Amino acid sequence: MKITSRFTVAVHTLLAIYVLGKEYKMTSDFIASSVNVNPVVIRRTLSSLKAAGIIDVKAGSGGAKPLKDAGDITLYDIYAAVDCVDGNLFNFHENPNPKCPVGKNIHAALDSHLADAQAALEKELKGVTLADLIERLNILM
Repeated sequence: MKITSRFTVAVHTLLAIYVLGKEYKMTSDFIASSVNVNPVVIRRTLSSLKAAGIIDVKAGSGGAKPLKDAGDITLYDIYAAVDCVDGNLFNFHENPNPKCPVGKNIHAALDSHLADAQAALEKELKGVTLADLIERLNILM
């Protein structure tokens, strides 16, 4: 199972806005050329990030601008803003056989481990800021 690419597209989009936005107008076309996706994908991403209060977007060719300091935006904030996952990360099969000894006990055996795994992922995402990634990008560039 994969988290949708909306998450990494959103992270890439924000990094472009924060790193390149001082030199270039951050239009959906410009960002799309960096991410290498259709501008419509970027427009949807920008809309989600705007709704989350992370950026502002001006209609037309006004471009996107940050509303928050990069150090105040965690990967979890981005993950939540673009709705990568509906509810639980792991989608459990719905109808295990209640007459089977495994089927009737599978939730009791597995659910807490899946919840712990999701909590660990979310904890990791909450510990990394956009500023951390910008710092790493600056080292790599």
